[in-house]
Amino acid sequence: MMLEKLLQDKVLLQKQLFWIKISFDECLLIGIKAEYSVEEFGKFETLCSRYSRGIDFLIRKIFRTLDEYEFENQGTLVDVVNNAHKRGLFNDIEMLRIMKDVRNTVVHEYIEDDLVDVFDEVLQYSSKLIDIINNTLLYIDAKCLNNENH
Repeated sequence: MMLEKLLQDKVLLQKQLFWIKISFDECLLIGIKAEYSVEEFGKFETLCSRYSRGIDFLIRKIFRTLDEYEFENQGTLVDVVNNAHKRGLFNDIEMLRIMKDVRNTVVHEYIEDDLVDVFDEVLQYSSKLIDIINNTLLYIDAKCLNNENH
């Protein structure tokens, strides 16, 4: 039962990664500027949305599913993040906290000019998010799906 859920979540995580990478690559080509065309702004806005959803999905869904699968206590979000850190899915808990703060900023910016101020951070941390998602997919494959004890 849990293996099936983990497999379903893995497929969803791969889709998240696919779309984040598309937006990231587009925005990397645009680069950080003082002003953006409407099309460029739209691409960055899409990256911001995908980044925010990706962070939420990774922490609230995937990390929790891994905890369930590996019989960890279902604790707070801090516990979930700490467990993911112990698994080696990312190196720096503080960096993940900053990534979540950037996500919160994106979600709560309703004025276009203020959103432009976070484009550089979203671009920087999208790269790190892609790395963490890739690490998580590798972990799922190596540690969980090849483990026949579950």
